Amino acid sequence: MRIGTLGNGLMAEALAGRWIEAGHDVMVGGRDPERAAELAKRIGAVPGSLTEAAAYGEVVLLAVPAEVAVEVAKLVPPGRTLIDCTNALDHRDFTLAQPATAEAISRAVPEVQVVKAFNLAADAVWRNPPSGLGVPICGDGGFDLVADLVRSVGCVPVTAGGLARAKLLEATAALAIGIWVGGGDVRGMFPGLADAFGTVLPSQS
Repeated sequence: MRIGTLGNGLMAEALAGRWIEAGHDVMVGGRDPERAAELAKRIGAVPGSLTEAAAYGEVVLLAVPAEVAVEVAKLVPPGRTLIDCTNALDHRDFTLAQPATAEAISRAVPEVQVVKAFNLAADAVWRNPPSGLGVPICGDGGFDLVADLVRSVGCVPVTAGGLARAKLLEATAALAIGIWVGGGDVRGMFPGLADAFGTVLPSQS
């Protein structure tokens, strides 16, 4: 698969590096050509500008600060699948600085298939994810492409609904980060699937 990354920070490095190891072709695009070239050389990618990376492949990773995500996404040509891994987090109280970022991106680029994924973990996790880690995917299309890229980093794709549910995924990230910062562990918060729906009472007729 040909993939362009918009951004040359830690998330772009972690995910693009794993994708290259899995055999995908990646172009790293950034506003700073020197930084993009440096990262590309380090992970074995092709360097380019933001515009070149946006047009490079069928899938584009949006890995820029959330406050500029909508504007940068406008560089992506129609027909591409855009993975939004951003979190618009207010670090003062670990709430969302702006709700529904993925939906705002989709409104700005209606001819691009926007998919929310890879936003529940920091870059260090994607460099060496634990076995069986699930990656929720929200989108109205493009699931199979993104699911393949989830498997390429050694994780398990989880269908999380359409793009309208992406705001819930963004809120989940804010909730989890706040718990982690407070010293809590979110892994024990949810029961297994067999116990998820509670007691089923017999119907009374």
